[in-house]
Amino acid sequence: MVTKQHHRTVIIGGGTAGISVAARLRRAGEQDIAVLDPSLHHHYQPLWTLVGGGRAPLKESVRPQKSVMPKGVRWIRRAGAAVDPARQEVTLDDGRTVSYDHLVVCPGIQLDWDRVPGLEAGLGKDGLSSNYLPHTAPATWRFIRRMRSGSAVFSMPTGAIKCGGAPQKIAYLAADHWRRQGVLDKIDVHLVIPGAAIFGVPEFARVLDGVVRRYGINVHYGSEVSEVRPETREVVVTDLGTGGTTALPYDMAHLVPPQSAPDWIKRSPLAGADDPAGYVEIDKHTMRHVRYPNVWALGDAGSSPNSKTGAAVRKQAPVVVENLLATMNGREPTAAYDGYSSCPLTTARNKMLLAEFDYSGRPTPSIPLIDTMRERTDMWYLKRRGLPFLYWNLMLRGLA
Repeated sequence: MVTKQHHRTVIIGGGTAGISVAARLRRAGEQDIAVLDPSLHHHYQPLWTLVGGGRAPLKESVRPQKSVMPKGVRWIRRAGAAVDPARQEVTLDDGRTVSYDHLVVCPGIQLDWDRVPGLEAGLGKDGLSSNYLPHTAPATWRFIRRMRSGSAVFSMPTGAIKCGGAPQKIAYLAADHWRRQGVLDKIDVHLVIPGAAIFGVPEFARVLDGVVRRYGINVHYGSEVSEVRPETREVVVTDLGTGGTTALPYDMAHLVPPQSAPDWIKRSPLAGADDPAGYVEIDKHTMRHVRYPNVWALGDAGSSPNSKTGAAVRKQAPVVVENLLATMNGREPTAAYDGYSSCPLTTARNKMLLAEFDYSGRPTPSIPLIDTMRERTDMWYLKRRGLPFLYWNLMLRGLA
């Protein structure tokens, strides 16, 4: 007879959010914490853009999961498959159940490759790649490096995605490389984006408009790639306003899939009834579930309308932990997340624009005495060296 496991706090997901919350809870003295995650490896995903742009090796982005799991935390090496918040149980992918007093949901986001016919099957071959997978990010750089003329297509899907700046960052890194190689004038660079502007915050959009002009990038606003035809090296671009389609040839393409909450989250009572993407329905300030007071969510799977970045998690984690500890002690949650996120937009091989903003959509710079409203070389070093150090040594240990 198998005894059902029970833990005071169960955390679904051992990524950035799950490890950060677990570490903070341990530092606060919590003893009974379980983290559900099947992966043996932990990835620092922001580095994958630099891998694809030839500016970092893939090996720097990964470490053993056991090396980042906080001491004293029970690591259950299975994935969540279902949640019953009424019974306070999580069903694992092997059929076992784990019960909880408090639940933190942060399983990450799902890459919906199948929503773009032809995309997944063609990845890593004949010029088609995506930095959203570790094993295809190096192929991006291989295709960029080999290209001397022709057509290059970069795309961003509709809906929320993790690291919303990544689809255009790789376009700028590629264009800068081609400019330095003296071949940019022989390459037609296309950027397909669903929005009416290059970026949602006007102050940063003005800077990026200048970057686009500098490289001569053809931006297809209000559009998305709806199909890939690898056999003829074409993408089908759909105008989101008219529904009309255009076949765009490519010699090299970096495409990003649509994204949503994991399917099992969509099917659970935790998802919002009116949200087709199926994110865990939480109060956007307290991060507490709107119907189940002992359930919390943060990171990419939560419904809070912030940009889905690691920087957002860094601000969300202390709010979740403070509010969770308050409820454990019979108090109402008072800590509030203001929607802060940052997007380190790499605009050249040694330049970066640090876009920081909150729910209001206004810039919220966090570095004193430095003008971060323009491209800077020192911000490049922050991206390449400073942020990975912060991640591995401070954030995952509950110190930042």
